[in-house]
Amino acid sequence: MEITQESCIYVAGHSGLVGSSVVRNLRAKGLNNLLLRTHAELDLCDQAAVRAFFRENAIDYVILAAARVGGILYNQKFQAEFLYDNLMMSSNVIHESHLTGVKKLLFLGSSCIYPKMAPQPISEDALLTGPLEPTNEGYALAKIAGLKMCEKYNTQYGKLFVSVMPTNLYGEGDSFHPLHSHVIPGMMRRFHEAKINGRSEVVIWGTGRPMREFLYVDDLAEALYLLLRKYDEPKTINVGTGIDCSILELAHTLREVVGYEGKITTDPTKPDGTPRKVLNVSRVQALGWRAQHSLKDGLLKTYAWALKSGALAQ
Repeated sequence: MEITQESCIYVAGHSGLVGSSVVRNLRAKGLNNLLLRTHAELDLCDQAAVRAFFRENAIDYVILAAARVGGILYNQKFQAEFLYDNLMMSSNVIHESHLTGVKKLLFLGSSCIYPKMAPQPISEDALLTGPLEPTNEGYALAKIAGLKMCEKYNTQYGKLFVSVMPTNLYGEGDSFHPLHSHVIPGMMRRFHEAKINGRSEVVIWGTGRPMREFLYVDDLAEALYLLLRKYDEPKTINVGTGIDCSILELAHTLREVVGYEGKITTDPTKPDGTPRKVLNVSRVQALGWRAQHSLKDGLLKTYAWALKSGALAQ
């Protein structure tokens, strides 16, 4: 599918971790006809507002990166809000993209849509083959519904709405909120604060044994650019490194990146979540894409950005 400099690309959620990276990537490719709206300018949960927006703009492509997101504690505590907000955002944007003739839509989901005990590495066809991880069920169900919407609009109307399932993401633009952040920014903040305050110990949640895969967000943005141009199959596609590490191994790498010299202690009273989660990424790799950042390289870039931007001080 040919994308020109005149093509109008709506990036929903452009100020978030994924959306901001996508915007940087597209602009670097010379694609500047980008349609961007903040939450204050356009509430994607408001059906009437979304309908008016799509009718006022001739949109060729949509990258749906907008979502209500948060770490394990935030997900667990606000399941209703995560379910409602993400259902409404995806439903409104996908439906209006259909009604207004959008050529192609990329719907960003999450690897948490897959069953808690799915065979590893997790392939795309593992969806709905077992129970979800309970701590983020609300978010996962909303993302599964969005995926199924894309699937049904493809089947019934011949649309090209592609569901993209990235693994755990981190990088420039991430949230370092002390309560609501994901594992990497949350842990990075704790190591940073322990370092500047001279603390002798950092406690990480859980046993440290769960295995996780992490992808630097700029690598995802490059994958999305490839998928936007070259992936013309209405099939869900995983995006990740295909390499995982334990949470304790991640903690030791983060300690090195931050330059913290104290000890690391685990807290087994806190939830571990899914025991292991690594994606089968053979489908995206067959298109010629590979992640370009090792975990340590990505963490070094993320920490440098967090220091420069002041994200760790907020």
